[in-house]
Amino acid sequence: QAQLAESGGGTVQSGGSMTLSCVASGYGGGRYSLGWFRQTPGKEREGIACISRIDQSTLYGDSVKGRATISTNSAKITIYLQMTTLKPEDTAMYYCAASALDYCSLRRSTYLYWGQGTEVIVSA
Repeated sequence: QAQLAESGGGTVQSGGSMTLSCVASGYGGGRYSLGWFRQTPGKEREGIACISRIDQSTLYGDSVKGRATISTNSAKITIYLQMTTLKPEDTAMYYCAASALDYCSLRRSTYLYWGQGTEVIVSA
């Protein structure tokens, strides 16, 4: 069973950038496809980026495409989300998640394990 722990959240000014990290444990690197999601109160959890375990291919949601980069370290046990040109609408709780699929998806239902989340606030 995978355990995931996010970090790197905080308050960032609009137009700024951030890097979130997620440390995965409880399994060997490369076993899961990994994704980043975000959620604001009253809204569905939105898949914004993911990376496939089999070939490291990536997918991005329309809301962050061109502003976000997902990556892993060489051991594939730390997942990063870099975002630039942040906007107030990027304010959310950000979660990393692990999926057993070979190729990642941005659909929440495909993920088995979740971190507790890290909060990002983008000030105008």
